[in-house]
Amino acid sequence: MTDDLAARLHSLGYRLTPQRQFVLQAVEKLGHATPDEILAEVQSQSSAVNVSTVYRTLEVLEELGLVRHTHLSDRAPTYHSVGDHEHFHLVCRNCHRVVSVDPDVVGPLAERLRAEHGFVLDVGHLAVFGQCLECEEIEDPDA
Repeated sequence: MTDDLAARLHSLGYRLTPQRQFVLQAVEKLGHATPDEILAEVQSQSSAVNVSTVYRTLEVLEELGLVRHTHLSDRAPTYHSVGDHEHFHLVCRNCHRVVSVDPDVVGPLAERLRAEHGFVLDVGHLAVFGQCLECEEIEDPDA
């Protein structure tokens, strides 16, 4: 991965720095993480990284197609590695659990949006909010 990352960075006029490696490794390790969570993970490896470096690095890594972001709450975007499978997110508004779902589940919706509206759905940025069954059962124990 390091050689591939170095080549992709170089093709865009960037070089592979330890900070960029740390940020990508943190994203891959954490799965879904905000820039602040990524910063905390990176700083456990190297104190030479600050929050602005993390944000700039995430922008570069997203431009390279190595990470993606989505908004899983009203706070900062959440990043995940594209090395993981393509997916969208189900977010419980009550317990905040996030479930990754295969994009085939929204295939019929994506096809209909394209046919009827000329719109191509970007599944990787999709987050569907609702309530998980566990939280629903807590709210309505007679259900």
